[in-house]
Amino acid sequence: MKDLMADLTAALRERLKIIRDEESRRQPETHMAHLQAVSEKIENLEAALSSSIDPRLAHYLQRRSYEKALEFLEGM
Repeated sequence: MKDLMADLTAALRERLKIIRDEESRRQPETHMAHLQAVSEKIENLEAALSSSIDPRLAHYLQRRSYEKALEFLEGM
């Protein structure tokens, strides 16, 4: 489970990095493809962890509050 949580934390960080990347946004198709790929990765990790995670983290992930989810994971 620790590996999955580490993967989830990394994916959430990657998603924020993509969102904040001004240069990437200049190429909308590529930007959206990267964003979609990392979002799917987050969803797959959420599904793999769904029965064993803190209810608050589950709530953040279900609501797509990814910044709050990352803050929660970094505070653990």
